[in-house]
Amino acid sequence: MKALVLAGGSGTRLRPFSHTMPKQLIPIAGRPVLEYVLDNIRAVGVTEIGVIVGDRAAQIADAIGDGGRFGARITYITQDRPRGLADCVRLARPFLGDDDFVMYLGDNMLPGGIGEIAADFTAARPAAQIAVQKVPDPQNFGVVELDGDGSVRRLVEKPRRPRSDLAMIGVYVFSAAVHEAVAAIRPSARGELEITDAVQWLLTRGAEVRASEYGGYWKDTGRIEDVLACNRRLLGELRPGVAGDVDAASEVTGQVVIGPGARVVRSRIDGPAIVGAGALVEDSHVGPYASIGPDCVLRGTRLTDSILLEGASVSGVPELHGSLIGRSATVGTGGGHRMLVGDHARIEITA
Repeated sequence: MKALVLAGGSGTRLRPFSHTMPKQLIPIAGRPVLEYVLDNIRAVGVTEIGVIVGDRAAQIADAIGDGGRFGARITYITQDRPRGLADCVRLARPFLGDDDFVMYLGDNMLPGGIGEIAADFTAARPAAQIAVQKVPDPQNFGVVELDGDGSVRRLVEKPRRPRSDLAMIGVYVFSAAVHEAVAAIRPSARGELEITDAVQWLLTRGAEVRASEYGGYWKDTGRIEDVLACNRRLLGELRPGVAGDVDAASEVTGQVVIGPGARVVRSRIDGPAIVGAGALVEDSHVGPYASIGPDCVLRGTRLTDSILLEGASVSGVPELHGSLIGRSATVGTGGGHRMLVGDHARIEITA
Protein backbone atom coordinates (compact mmCIF):
# COMPACT_ATOMS: atom_id res chain seq x y z
CA MET A 1 0.00 0.00 0.00
CA LYS A 2 1.09 3.58 -0.74
CA ALA A 3 -0.18 6.95 0.47
CA LEU A 4 -1.13 10.20 -1.23
CA VAL A 5 -1.10 13.34 0.93
CA LEU A 6 -2.76 16.46 -0.45
CA ALA A 7 -0.81 19.57 0.54
CA GLY A 8 -1.31 21.91 -2.39
CA GLY A 9 -4.43 23.91 -1.48
CA SER A 10 -4.43 27.70 -1.28
CA GLY A 11 -5.82 27.91 2.27
CA THR A 12 -8.01 30.98 1.73
CA ARG A 13 -9.70 30.56 5.13
CA LEU A 14 -6.33 30.92 6.87
CA ARG A 15 -5.31 34.21 5.32
CA PRO A 16 -3.16 36.18 5.95
CA PHE A 17 -0.96 33.25 7.05
CA SER A 18 -1.52 31.22 3.91
CA HIS A 19 -0.23 34.10 1.77
CA THR A 20 3.29 33.26 2.91
CA MET A 21 3.25 29.68 4.22
CA PRO A 22 1.39 26.45 3.46
CA LYS A 23 -1.50 25.87 5.82
CA GLN A 24 -0.19 22.33 6.38
CA LEU A 25 2.89 23.78 8.11
CA ILE A 26 1.06 25.82 10.74
CA PRO A 27 2.24 24.38 14.06
CA ILE A 28 -0.17 22.81 16.52
CA ALA A 29 1.22 21.93 19.94
CA GLY A 30 4.69 22.68 18.59
CA ARG A 31 4.60 20.58 15.40
CA PRO A 32 3.37 21.26 11.86
CA VAL A 33 0.04 19.66 10.98
CA LEU A 34 1.71 17.75 8.13
CA GLU A 35 4.02 15.93 10.56
CA TYR A 36 1.02 14.47 12.40
CA VAL A 37 -0.37 13.30 9.07
CA LEU A 38 2.87 11.56 8.12
CA ASP A 39 3.12 9.94 11.56
CA ASN A 40 -0.38 8.47 11.14
CA ILE A 41 0.47 7.09 7.72
CA ARG A 42 3.69 5.46 8.94
CA ALA A 43 1.82 3.95 11.88
CA VAL A 44 -0.20 1.78 9.48
CA GLY A 45 2.98 0.50 7.84
CA VAL A 46 3.04 2.68 4.71
CA THR A 47 6.49 3.91 3.68
CA GLU A 48 5.95 5.10 0.09
CA ILE A 49 4.26 8.50 0.30
CA GLY A 50 3.40 10.89 -2.50
CA VAL A 51 2.78 14.51 -1.49
CA ILE A 52 0.81 16.80 -3.79
CA VAL A 53 2.28 20.31 -3.60
CA GLY A 54 1.45 23.65 -5.21
CA ASP A 55 3.21 27.00 -5.28
CA ARG A 56 4.55 26.50 -1.73
CA ALA A 57 6.36 23.30 -2.70
CA ALA A 58 9.80 24.52 -1.65
CA GLN A 59 8.64 25.34 1.88
CA ILE A 60 7.03 21.94 2.33
CA ALA A 61 10.12 20.16 0.98
CA ASP A 62 12.36 22.18 3.33
CA ALA A 63 10.20 21.26 6.32
CA ILE A 64 9.60 17.57 5.53
CA GLY A 65 12.60 16.61 3.41
CA ASP A 66 12.84 13.19 1.78
CA GLY A 67 10.84 11.50 4.55
CA GLY A 68 13.84 9.77 6.12
CA ARG A 69 13.18 11.07 9.63
CA PHE A 70 9.68 9.59 9.42
CA GLY A 71 10.98 6.24 8.21
CA ALA A 72 9.44 6.84 4.79
CA ARG A 73 10.32 7.86 1.27
CA ILE A 74 8.52 10.93 -0.05
CA THR A 75 7.85 11.73 -3.70
CA TYR A 76 6.71 15.30 -4.41
CA ILE A 77 4.07 15.70 -7.13
CA THR A 78 3.31 19.21 -8.40
CA GLN A 79 -0.18 20.49 -9.14
CA ASP A 80 0.09 23.86 -10.89
CA ARG A 81 -3.26 25.05 -9.52
CA PRO A 82 -6.08 23.43 -7.53
CA ARG A 83 -8.30 21.34 -9.82
CA GLY A 84 -9.99 19.08 -7.29
CA LEU A 85 -9.10 16.05 -5.18
CA ALA A 86 -9.69 13.61 -8.02
CA ASP A 87 -7.25 15.59 -10.16
CA CYS A 88 -4.62 14.87 -7.49
CA VAL A 89 -5.25 11.15 -7.98
CA ARG A 90 -4.93 11.62 -11.75
CA LEU A 91 -1.61 13.44 -11.37
CA ALA A 92 -0.29 10.80 -8.99
CA ARG A 93 -1.15 7.81 -11.19
CA PRO A 94 2.47 7.23 -12.30
CA PHE A 95 3.53 7.16 -8.63
CA LEU A 96 0.59 5.07 -7.42
CA GLY A 97 0.61 2.48 -10.19
CA ASP A 98 -1.91 -0.27 -9.43
CA ASP A 99 -1.26 -0.29 -5.70
CA ASP A 100 -3.90 0.28 -3.04
CA PHE A 101 -3.40 3.67 -1.39
CA VAL A 102 -4.46 5.90 1.46
CA MET A 103 -5.49 9.40 0.39
CA TYR A 104 -5.19 11.90 3.24
CA LEU A 105 -5.98 15.61 3.23
CA GLY A 106 -2.88 17.26 4.67
CA ASP A 107 -4.69 19.79 6.86
CA ASN A 108 -6.83 17.26 8.76
CA MET A 109 -5.96 16.25 12.31
CA LEU A 110 -6.85 12.77 13.58
CA PRO A 111 -4.68 12.34 16.69
CA GLY A 112 -6.05 8.84 17.29
CA GLY A 113 -4.58 7.63 14.02
CA ILE A 114 -6.09 5.85 11.02
CA GLY A 115 -5.41 2.25 12.01
CA GLU A 116 -9.07 1.16 12.14
CA ILE A 117 -9.82 2.68 8.72
CA ALA A 118 -6.88 0.87 7.11
CA ALA A 119 -7.82 -2.38 8.89
CA ASP A 120 -11.44 -2.13 7.69
CA PHE A 121 -10.21 -1.80 4.10
CA THR A 122 -7.83 -4.74 4.42
CA ALA A 123 -10.55 -6.95 5.89
CA ALA A 124 -13.30 -6.22 3.35
CA ARG A 125 -11.26 -5.27 0.26
CA PRO A 126 -13.84 -2.83 -1.22
CA ALA A 127 -13.07 -0.51 -4.11
CA ALA A 128 -13.03 2.36 -1.60
CA GLN A 129 -13.19 2.85 2.16
CA ILE A 130 -14.23 6.31 3.39
CA ALA A 131 -13.64 7.71 6.88
CA VAL A 132 -16.75 9.45 8.23
CA GLN A 133 -17.88 11.08 11.45
CA LYS A 134 -21.22 12.32 12.73
CA VAL A 135 -21.46 16.12 12.64
CA PRO A 136 -24.15 18.57 13.82
CA ASP A 137 -24.09 20.52 10.53
CA PRO A 138 -23.88 17.97 7.68
CA GLN A 139 -25.06 20.54 5.12
CA ASN A 140 -21.53 21.99 5.28
CA PHE A 141 -19.81 18.72 4.33
CA GLY A 142 -19.73 15.92 1.83
CA VAL A 143 -22.27 13.50 3.29
CA VAL A 144 -22.37 9.70 3.10
CA GLU A 145 -25.64 7.77 3.10
CA LEU A 146 -25.37 4.14 4.21
CA ASP A 147 -27.30 0.93 3.65
CA GLY A 148 -28.16 -1.25 6.61
CA ASP A 149 -25.05 -3.41 6.19
CA GLY A 150 -22.69 -0.40 6.40
CA SER A 151 -22.01 -0.12 2.69
CA VAL A 152 -22.28 3.29 1.07
CA ARG A 153 -25.45 3.98 -0.89
CA ARG A 154 -24.80 7.54 -2.00
CA LEU A 155 -22.52 10.55 -1.54
CA VAL A 156 -23.86 14.09 -1.63
CA GLU A 157 -21.70 17.22 -1.53
CA LYS A 158 -23.11 19.81 0.93
CA PRO A 159 -26.76 18.79 0.62
CA ARG A 160 -29.44 21.38 1.41
CA ARG A 161 -31.55 18.71 3.14
CA PRO A 162 -29.13 16.06 4.45
CA ARG A 163 -30.44 12.52 4.79
CA SER A 164 -27.45 11.60 6.94
CA ASP A 165 -25.24 13.23 9.54
CA LEU A 166 -22.11 11.29 8.47
CA ALA A 167 -19.53 13.65 7.00
CA MET A 168 -16.43 12.64 5.07
CA ILE A 169 -13.39 13.66 7.10
CA GLY A 170 -10.55 13.67 4.62
CA VAL A 171 -9.18 10.11 4.75
CA TYR A 172 -9.90 7.53 2.06
CA VAL A 173 -8.44 4.13 1.15
CA PHE A 174 -8.70 3.17 -2.51
CA SER A 175 -7.98 0.20 -4.69
CA ALA A 176 -6.72 0.74 -8.23
CA ALA A 177 -10.37 0.76 -9.37
CA VAL A 178 -10.54 4.46 -8.55
CA HIS A 179 -8.31 5.35 -11.50
CA GLU A 180 -10.95 4.27 -14.01
CA ALA A 181 -13.49 6.38 -12.15
CA VAL A 182 -11.23 9.44 -12.13
CA ALA A 183 -10.63 9.07 -15.86
CA ALA A 184 -14.38 8.83 -16.53
CA ILE A 185 -15.71 11.85 -14.61
CA ARG A 186 -15.87 15.42 -15.83
CA PRO A 187 -15.27 18.71 -13.95
CA SER A 188 -18.03 19.84 -11.63
CA ALA A 189 -19.85 23.17 -11.79
CA ARG A 190 -16.94 24.77 -9.95
CA GLY A 191 -14.50 23.46 -12.55
CA GLU A 192 -12.86 20.75 -10.43
CA LEU A 193 -12.61 16.97 -10.58
CA GLU A 194 -14.44 15.93 -7.41
CA ILE A 195 -13.46 12.79 -5.53
CA THR A 196 -17.11 12.44 -4.49
CA ASP A 197 -18.04 12.16 -8.20
CA ALA A 198 -15.39 9.47 -8.69
CA VAL A 199 -16.68 7.45 -5.74
CA GLN A 200 -20.26 7.90 -6.92
CA TRP A 201 -19.18 6.61 -10.35
CA LEU A 202 -17.89 3.45 -8.66
CA LEU A 203 -21.16 3.04 -6.79
CA THR A 204 -23.27 3.51 -9.91
CA ARG A 205 -21.36 0.69 -11.60
CA GLY A 206 -21.85 -1.72 -8.75
CA ALA A 207 -18.47 -1.45 -7.03
CA GLU A 208 -18.40 -1.90 -3.27
CA VAL A 209 -17.75 1.25 -1.26
CA ARG A 210 -17.74 1.11 2.53
CA ALA A 211 -17.50 3.64 5.34
CA SER A 212 -15.57 3.57 8.61
CA GLU A 213 -17.06 5.71 11.35
CA TYR A 214 -14.21 7.45 13.14
CA GLY A 215 -14.83 7.69 16.87
CA GLY A 216 -11.82 9.78 17.82
CA TYR A 217 -11.06 13.47 17.72
CA TRP A 218 -11.08 15.00 14.25
CA LYS A 219 -10.51 18.57 13.17
CA ASP A 220 -10.15 20.19 9.77
CA THR A 221 -7.62 22.93 10.54
CA GLY A 222 -8.77 25.18 7.72
CA ARG A 223 -9.84 28.07 9.99
CA ILE A 224 -8.11 29.99 12.76
CA GLU A 225 -10.72 28.86 15.30
CA ASP A 226 -10.09 25.22 14.40
CA VAL A 227 -6.31 25.63 14.69
CA LEU A 228 -6.67 27.03 18.20
CA ALA A 229 -9.21 24.38 19.23
CA CYS A 230 -6.91 21.62 18.02
CA ASN A 231 -3.96 23.25 19.79
CA ARG A 232 -5.92 23.13 23.06
CA ARG A 233 -6.74 19.48 22.53
CA LEU A 234 -3.20 18.36 21.79
CA LEU A 235 -1.61 20.48 24.51
CA GLY A 236 -3.83 18.62 26.96
CA GLU A 237 -1.95 15.42 26.02
CA LEU A 238 1.56 16.81 26.62
CA ARG A 239 4.22 14.96 28.52
CA PRO A 240 5.97 17.65 30.56
CA GLY A 241 9.68 18.19 30.23
CA VAL A 242 12.12 21.03 30.89
CA ALA A 243 15.24 21.17 28.72
CA GLY A 244 15.74 24.93 28.95
CA ASP A 245 16.55 27.24 31.85
CA VAL A 246 14.00 28.36 34.45
CA ASP A 247 15.33 30.86 36.98
CA ALA A 248 14.59 30.79 40.71
CA ALA A 249 12.11 33.67 40.43
CA SER A 250 9.90 31.73 37.99
CA GLU A 251 7.22 29.11 38.54
CA VAL A 252 6.18 26.28 36.22
CA THR A 253 3.01 24.26 36.94
CA GLY A 254 1.17 21.51 35.11
CA GLN A 255 1.92 19.99 31.71
CA VAL A 256 4.68 22.25 30.40
CA VAL A 257 7.38 21.61 27.81
CA ILE A 258 10.34 24.01 27.72
CA GLY A 259 12.63 23.43 24.78
CA PRO A 260 16.44 23.40 24.67
CA GLY A 261 18.02 26.83 24.96
CA ALA A 262 14.75 28.46 26.08
CA ARG A 263 14.87 30.82 29.07
CA VAL A 264 12.12 31.61 31.54
CA VAL A 265 12.92 34.68 33.64
CA ARG A 266 10.76 36.08 36.46
CA SER A 267 7.70 34.46 34.87
CA ARG A 268 4.93 31.98 35.49
CA ILE A 269 4.05 29.16 33.07
CA ASP A 270 0.74 27.37 33.67
CA GLY A 271 0.27 24.23 31.65
CA PRO A 272 -0.63 22.91 29.33
CA ALA A 273 1.86 25.04 27.43
CA ILE A 274 4.95 24.85 25.23
CA VAL A 275 7.93 27.19 25.17
CA GLY A 276 9.94 26.41 22.05
CA ALA A 277 13.69 26.03 21.69
CA GLY A 278 15.63 29.27 22.04
CA ALA A 279 12.61 31.29 23.16
CA LEU A 280 12.73 33.93 25.92
CA VAL A 281 9.86 34.45 28.36
CA GLU A 282 10.56 37.36 30.69
CA ASP A 283 8.32 39.06 33.28
CA SER A 284 5.32 37.30 31.77
CA HIS A 285 2.49 34.92 32.61
CA VAL A 286 1.93 32.17 30.03
CA GLY A 287 -0.88 29.65 29.76
CA PRO A 288 -2.91 27.71 29.91
CA TYR A 289 -3.12 26.52 26.29
CA ALA A 290 -0.28 28.58 24.87
CA SER A 291 2.25 27.41 22.26
CA ILE A 292 5.32 29.63 21.94
CA GLY A 293 7.43 28.76 18.91
CA PRO A 294 11.21 28.58 18.59
CA ASP A 295 13.17 31.81 19.07
CA CYS A 296 10.13 33.83 20.16
CA VAL A 297 10.43 36.66 22.69
CA LEU A 298 7.71 37.39 25.26
CA ARG A 299 8.19 40.29 27.68
CA GLY A 300 5.75 41.80 30.16
CA THR A 301 2.80 39.94 28.66
CA ARG A 302 -0.08 37.70 29.72
CA LEU A 303 -0.63 35.04 27.03
CA THR A 304 -3.38 32.40 26.99
CA ASP A 305 -5.03 30.13 24.39
CA SER A 306 -2.70 31.34 21.63
CA ILE A 307 0.01 30.28 19.21
CA LEU A 308 3.16 32.27 18.47
CA LEU A 309 4.98 31.14 15.35
CA GLU A 310 8.76 31.04 15.07
CA GLY A 311 10.57 34.29 15.83
CA ALA A 312 7.50 36.27 16.92
CA SER A 313 7.96 38.98 19.56
CA VAL A 314 5.31 40.28 21.97
CA SER A 315 6.07 42.98 24.55
CA GLY A 316 4.02 44.87 27.10
CA VAL A 317 0.60 43.42 26.24
CA PRO A 318 -1.42 42.99 29.46
CA GLU A 319 -3.76 40.37 27.98
CA LEU A 320 -3.44 38.42 24.74
CA HIS A 321 -5.98 35.61 24.28
CA GLY A 322 -7.20 33.46 21.38
CA SER A 323 -4.52 34.80 19.05
CA LEU A 324 -2.30 33.45 16.30
CA ILE A 325 0.85 35.50 15.72
CA GLY A 326 2.84 34.90 12.54
CA ARG A 327 6.53 34.25 12.00
CA SER A 328 8.82 37.14 12.99
CA ALA A 329 5.83 39.37 13.71
CA THR A 330 6.21 42.06 16.37
CA VAL A 331 3.38 43.05 18.71
CA GLY A 332 3.83 46.11 20.91
CA THR A 333 2.15 47.67 23.91
CA GLY A 334 -1.61 47.36 24.33
CA GLY A 335 -4.32 45.50 26.19
CA GLY A 336 -7.33 43.27 25.93
CA HIS A 337 -7.16 42.58 22.19
CA ARG A 338 -7.57 39.49 20.03
CA MET A 339 -5.38 39.53 16.93
CA LEU A 340 -4.68 37.50 13.81
CA VAL A 341 -1.30 38.83 12.70
CA GLY A 342 0.42 37.69 9.51
CA ASP A 343 4.09 36.94 8.97
CA HIS A 344 6.61 39.79 9.39
CA ALA A 345 3.91 42.29 10.35
CA ARG A 346 4.53 44.98 12.97
CA ILE A 347 1.66 45.98 15.27
CA GLU A 348 1.68 48.84 17.78
CA ILE A 349 -1.28 49.06 20.17
CA THR A 350 -1.85 52.13 22.33
CA ALA A 351 -4.13 52.32 25.32
